[in-house]
Amino acid sequence: MNAGDFRRMALSLEGAEEGSHMGAADFRVGGRIFATLASEKQGYGNLMLTPEQQAAFVGELPEVFLPIPGGWGRMGMTHIRLAAANKDVLEGALRTAWKLRVEKNAKSGKKGGGAGKAARKPGVRKKR
Repeated sequence: MNAGDFRRMALSLEGAEEGSHMGAADFRVGGRIFATLASEKQGYGNLMLTPEQQAAFVGELPEVFLPIPGGWGRMGMTHIRLAAANKDVLEGALRTAWKLRVEKNAKSGKKGGGAGKAARKPGVRKKR
């Protein structure tokens, strides 16, 4: 898998949009980020997971998943080694991060498929 596959799969999820955060592509639902390509040059995609989800992914496939170093990683932010992932693993990981974001949006009153703030920012691309 590669960054193009990551982008295509992320944008295939319901309500997903591409934006930019600190110069890197990010993927949002309801205006909130669930994944990024901030580490694309290192061969990684990034997923916003819970620490428990991260531990499960890393425990099952340590050659594919690793915590992002530092505090972000301790909060569940996870690298996926794109070249080591297959289609099913990448799809499942992105869906897990997307679903978590949709659930958090629902708890905070944001609609999962809504455009949120991201739609007002330049460079945001809606799912095709």
